[in-house]
Amino acid sequence: MGEGVWHDGRIGGGFASSVRRVGASRARQLAQPARGKATCVAVFLQPSVIELEEVLHEFDPDLVQLDHESLAEPAIAAALRARAVLPVLRDGRALPAELPVRALFEGVQSGTGRTADWDAARALAPRMELLLAGGLNADNVAAAIATVRPFGVDVSSGVESVPGVKASDKIFEFVRAARDAAREFCS
Repeated sequence: MGEGVWHDGRIGGGFASSVRRVGASRARQLAQPARGKATCVAVFLQPSVIELEEVLHEFDPDLVQLDHESLAEPAIAAALRARAVLPVLRDGRALPAELPVRALFEGVQSGTGRTADWDAARALAPRMELLLAGGLNADNVAAAIATVRPFGVDVSSGVESVPGVKASDKIFEFVRAARDAAREFCS
């Protein structure tokens, strides 16, 4: 399980400042075997226009994930004009005036292992295709799915042996727990 590799149908690179950060050329290398088989995602926090354009050009992601506030910046919106975007909505922050069809709901800060506010996520889930993130792991993903009834779940630190290093056994357990819970609570 290499850096920037996710086993939920997505593969790509993290471009936010963290231990999971990879460069655009490394993300391109990691994604190459998955092109056409999985969605290649570029994950940002609050990118500069220069950084965003470099990643779009070099990595050429299928999907760009970034905080919804960044989309209000005209230069960012222009750079993403022809791209699929997954906006990130966060605990305690104002929601966009018009909710997107699909969004990732995350805690206040990404990559900390802290759970998002499941009650707030549960209130949003019927109004959109909500992907729940924030502090999920094999031990709590079933409870998260039972509580929120999300469209999907997102995991990173919850399947790591140490920060930034994915553990295949933790990925397997997480996926198994999430699938079992989805069958039980979302059928």
